[in-house]
Parts: sequence; structure tokens; C-alpha cells
Amino acid sequence: MAAKLKKGDKVVVLTGKDKGKEGEISSVNPDAGKAIVDGINMAIRHTKQSQGTQGGRISKAMPIQLSNLSLIDTNGKATRVGFRMEDDKKVRFAKTTGDVI
Repeated sequence: MAAKLKKGDKVVVLTGKDKGKEGEISSVNPDAGKAIVDGINMAIRHTKQSQGTQGGRISKAMPIQLSNLSLIDTNGKATRVGFRMEDDKKVRFAKTTGDVI
């Protein structure tokens, strides 16, 4: 199955504690069906100081389920993603505007 959301896409969170927040996908794990979005679903990790790294409470973005994310179209609204063939090439397009992503 082709990936509807990819690294670098601008997305909005649909459900959960960060509902309505926007961010950019920094990594995707298709096997787990999760993605890491910058500044979204932050958790505090307590780390011990070691040589070369500072210890303390460090904020870290945790993975979020792909079904809870939606792509942002050119109008700045959430949209679903579809696929179509253009010039013998499969492309993603926004369902609300029909624009190629």
C-alpha cells in the first residue's frame, strides 16, 4: 500500500491532547502505523548525565498514530489524500482541492 503521509508533510492532529495543532512530519514508521511530528505529543524523559551529554528532564516528541493525522492543503485546512495516475506516474492529491501534493 502506498504511503498517504510522508516525511516533510505538513499535518494537523485530529484527536487527542494535541487536537488542532499543526506540525511537520520528521519520521514515519509504516510497520507500526505511526509518525513523529515536530512539537506534537511531547513527553518528558529523565536522563542521567554522562560524558558529553547533559542530564536532566529532556522533552522528546513521541510517535502518534497515522489515523490521528490529516494533511493540510493549500487553503490551510485538513484534507484526505487520494491517488491518481498522471502521465504514467502515480501521484498523491488533496481530496478537497484536487491539487497534486
